[in-house]
Amino acid sequence: MFGRNKFKKLKREDVVNAIIDQTKQQEELENGILQKSEEVERLLERGRKEKNRDVKLLCAKKVNTLQEEIKRDTKRAAFLLYNVKLLERLKAAVDDNRFIENTTKLPLNKLLCDQKALAQFLQNSVQNRTAAENALVGADEMFEAYEQAADADASPIYAVNKSDDELLAMFEMQEQFDSENEFDADVAAAPERAGERAEIEQ
Repeated sequence: MFGRNKFKKLKREDVVNAIIDQTKQQEELENGILQKSEEVERLLERGRKEKNRDVKLLCAKKVNTLQEEIKRDTKRAAFLLYNVKLLERLKAAVDDNRFIENTTKLPLNKLLCDQKALAQFLQNSVQNRTAAENALVGADEMFEAYEQAADADASPIYAVNKSDDELLAMFEMQEQFDSENEFDADVAAAPERAGERAEIEQ
């Protein structure tokens, strides 16, 4: 009962050969069924047209015999079809088993079997990543702090005092005065330019 598992010695080639052989048998049966079905149709047609009663009886017996053979062959074909289906699943299982065995033999995959060491490694990886991220965040915050200090207007060099405000106001007033003078000059010159254009047109 607890002996060796016979499936361990199973060869994929044997399963494939069995599938090929039984598929061939199934196809032969199906071809035979089709031929016999065609023969049945011919006999039925002949029996309907035949005048002789003895010939009609002979056709009927042949039809019954062929129908029995078709029924038997159909069951055999169905049995082979089901068997091939199971063999295909067996082949898939053999392939899966071979794939798993070959994959787990790889050096890196063997490491994955050591769950305790893997858990420790992953925990250390998370800790290292967290520490590195914290260091980067700290450095980023320090950069921002120094940049804000460097850009601050609180420094006496860059700060705006009362004298600076007065000069800035004077500059702004001068810019406005110059702009107004330019506008007035343009307005005054407009009639002269219009007269010049009229003379040219004449």
